[in-house]
Formats: sequence, structure tokens, C-alpha cells
Amino acid sequence: MPFSLDINQILLITISVLLLLIVILLIVNNSKINKQEKLIDSRLDKYLIDINNNTNSSLNTLANNLFNYLQANNNVQIERIENSSRNINEGLKSLSNYLLESQKQNNTHQLNKLETINKTLTSNALIEEQKLDNLRTTIETNLNSIRQDNNKQLEQMRKTVDEKLQETLETKLSQSFKTVSQQLENVYKGLGEMRTLATGVGDLKRVLTNVKTKGILGEIQLSAIIKDILNNSQYEENINTNPESNEKVEFAIKLPSTDDSFIYLPVDSKFPSRDYIAIQNALETGDKEEIENARKQLINTLKIQAKTIRDKYISVPHTTEFAIMFLPTEGLYSEACNLNMLEVLQRQYKVTITGPSTFAALLNSLQMGFKTLAIQKRSSEVWNLLGSVKTEFEKFEGVLNNAQQYIQKTSDELDSLVGTRTKAINRHLKNIQSSNIPLSEFNQIENKEVE
Repeated sequence: MPFSLDINQILLITISVLLLLIVILLIVNNSKINKQEKLIDSRLDKYLIDINNNTNSSLNTLANNLFNYLQANNNVQIERIENSSRNINEGLKSLSNYLLESQKQNNTHQLNKLETINKTLTSNALIEEQKLDNLRTTIETNLNSIRQDNNKQLEQMRKTVDEKLQETLETKLSQSFKTVSQQLENVYKGLGEMRTLATGVGDLKRVLTNVKTKGILGEIQLSAIIKDILNNSQYEENINTNPESNEKVEFAIKLPSTDDSFIYLPVDSKFPSRDYIAIQNALETGDKEEIENARKQLINTLKIQAKTIRDKYISVPHTTEFAIMFLPTEGLYSEACNLNMLEVLQRQYKVTITGPSTFAALLNSLQMGFKTLAIQKRSSEVWNLLGSVKTEFEKFEGVLNNAQQYIQKTSDELDSLVGTRTKAINRHLKNIQSSNIPLSEFNQIENKEVE
């Protein structure tokens, strides 16, 4: 009966699955029609009851039919299964016997092959070992020979290298000693020059550390620029421009004024090198506070010097309303411009600061102005001169025309004279060639032609 129980279980599972599918379908349909839930619930309960009754009756009928069918065919199936089982067991026994016999034969054949292979490998190993021994012996012999040859060659090379190295070393050492000796002599000479240079640098340092000497250097540079651009009549040196003061300015440029008079433009050289050097040292150290203090000190110094120039040298109407402060280095002038001192000193003290390049440009501009003014003042003289030149040129043109006419007349007379004389000479020469005329007669004929 185990087989019949399996069929019943299958039927029950099938029925359960069908019921489950029906329930799922009902649940799905129930979710889709939620709006008519109350009406459908009553119908669904009735429908499920009917389906359940019909299903139970159908399942009972199906189960009875299956049970009767299986009961009738159960004995036949059991006999068939037993016969099949016996046949299978016999076939398995036969197959097992065949496989065992084949396995034994294969094992015997494999053992024979393995023994043959083992013998072959053993003999080959002995042969290879003998070959390796022979090869090892040959290699050792060759290596010993090569080692001996290398030792001989290395010894020969060492001797050769030692000889060459000794010769080269002696040559190089002798050359090096000569070079070192020459360089030492040059060093001694250079040391002498350095001592001289150090002495000069010390003298220059003493000059530069002296405030008065630095001021003189600025005056020398200022004088060189002025004398290189202006002529002596356009400036004066060490002159008193302020009648109320006895102070003399280093240079005063003469600017033309009305009625052929002029006024002075005071120019004074200042060189606050101590403050400028302090700024450079502070910039090298990078200390912001020290840089700021050094720049403030330079500003104060420039203001004091500008005030001194204004009070001592500016005196309107004898001078211009402003003066020029000359700074002898471009670095100092650039630092002053960066501190906005150009505008501050001009606005507060009527003093304009300049460097070497800007002062030279200013003088060139003034020189061009002087030339323009001179041309304007002497324009009448220029016109008179041009009128005189025109008159003289007209006279020269008349004389030149007369000379040209005289030359033309002389040329015509000369051409006529040369032509007549040449023709007479040629005619007489032809007569002489054609007849034997005495020379005295030829002279008489020539005299007649001349008369």
C-alpha cells in the first residue's frame, strides 16, 4: 500500500494547490473591487460554499475512482517491478564481473609498462650522469686553463699599466707643479693688487662715510651734468640768489624773462646716504618695522633739506617760485618717488626732486626752450639776413649770366678761329703733298693767310 498512499498524497497536494490558487484569485479580485466590498462579500461567501461543496464531492468521486483503479492494477505493477528488479540485478552482476576482469587485465598491463619505463629511465639516468661527469671534468679543465691565461694577461696588463701610470703621473705632476707655481705667482701678484684695491676701497669708504665729502661728490656729479648740456652763459655757480640771505646756491640756471632779463632757477645737491643705506640694510634683513623706521627717517631728512632750500635760495621775483633738489643716485631718487616725496615736497616746499637721468632730461628740455626763444628773438635779424642773401643772390645771378654770355661768345669765336685755321692748314698741307713747294714759300703763304 505504500504506492497507493503516495498517489493520495499527490491528489491532496493537487487539491490544496487548486484551493490555494482559488483563494489567491479571490484575494486578487477582492483587491480590485474594494468599492463594492459589502455586496461582493455576501456573494463570495455563497460562491465559496458552493465551490467547496462541489469540490468536495468531485474530490471524493475522483479519489474513489483512483483508489479502485490503483487497487486493480497494483498487483500487476508489483509483479512487473519484481521481474524488472531481478533482471537488473542479474545484469549488474554480469557487468560487475566483466569490469573486475577488465580491471585486472589493465592493472597487469600497466604494471608491465611501468617496469619497462622504470628500467629505461634508470639506464638513461646512468648515461646522463656519466655525460655530466665528463662535461664537468671538461669544464673544470677549460676553466683552469682560462684562469691561468687570465692571470698571465692580468699580470702583463698590471705591469704595463704601472709603467704607463708612472710615466703619466710623473708628467702630470711636473706639469701640475709648474701650473701651481705659476698660479702662486699670479696669486702673489693678485694679493698685491688686492692690497692696493683694499687701500683704495678703504679710502673710498672713508670718503663716503664723511658727510661733507659725499656732498662734494653730489656737487661734482651735478656740475658734470650741467656743464655737459648747458653752456657757460646759461648758468652760474655758487651764487647768492636771495638778497635777504648770504647763503650761496651751488648752481643757478638762467631762465630768460621779459626785456632781455632773466631769473634764476636754484639747483642744490643733497645726498642723505646714511638714511638710504639704513633702508637697504633693513630690506636685506627683511625686518618690516626697521624698514618702516628707516623710510620715515628718510622722509624727515628730505623734508628738512627741502625746507632749507626753500628758505635759503627761493626769492621771487629774483628766482623762480620753485627750486630743484638733485639726488645723485638713481636708487635714492627711486626710493624717494616710491615714498611719494616728489608730490609732497613740491606741494609743501615748492621743491622738485630729480635724479641724474631726470635732471639731464630736464636740462635738455630747457636747452630746447632756450634755442626756440633765441630763434624767436632774432627772427627779424634772420629775415634781414635772408633779404640780404636774396639781394646778393640776384646780383650773383646777373654776374653769372654775363659770365655765361661772355663764355658762350668766346667759345663761338674760338670755334670759328679753330675751324678757319684748321681748314687753311689742311689746304696747304695738301698742296705740299701734291707739289714740291719750298719751305720759304710755304712760310710766306702762311703769313699772308694770317694777315
